[in-house]
Amino acid sequence: MQSVAVEKGILPVSQVPLLVSQQELHWYAVQTSARHEKRVYQRFVERSVESFLPLYETINRWKDRKVRVQLPLFPGYLFVHLDLADRLNVLQVAGVARFVNFGGVAIPVPAADIESLRAGLIGGLRVAPHPYLRVGRHARVKSGPLQGMIGILLRKKNLERFVISVDMIQRSISVEIDAAQLEPVTETQAARIRK
Repeated sequence: MQSVAVEKGILPVSQVPLLVSQQELHWYAVQTSARHEKRVYQRFVERSVESFLPLYETINRWKDRKVRVQLPLFPGYLFVHLDLADRLNVLQVAGVARFVNFGGVAIPVPAADIESLRAGLIGGLRVAPHPYLRVGRHARVKSGPLQGMIGILLRKKNLERFVISVDMIQRSISVEIDAAQLEPVTETQAARIRK
């Protein structure tokens, strides 16, 4: 039978109290060096750091050919899921610049936003980066993979586009979405829901 020394005594392993860590796992935005998002993501995978790098597909055209490529949806950023006590494991990765923070404190990204974005990408929504946008006609997605997300409704080239902004990194994406899946919200309601 195995034993463990506990304060001047020896107890069988079965009697040693379990010390359960009260880790607080949250999603955090991490800024990377320019054009290093995919390399940093790969290094996180190698270190078993749970991370999320949203990608979108586009076509690059050269004189002689067209190539489908996957690019980061939020250039310069990706997301990690961890307890901040383990942040050194992230900061030591080559290509990581910093955690996105306010007043020196890393602020969590709502898990629901990450899961909605993940579900939307898996669900095949057509997404693309968009210039950062905060002002416009606000709407909320009432059904589908992005359900509950707040964004701004735009009309672009005779198409309705739904622009979702991630304020903490000041980046936006546009999504092709059926207008029937949206319901209008006031700017006041949108601000209250985002908090």
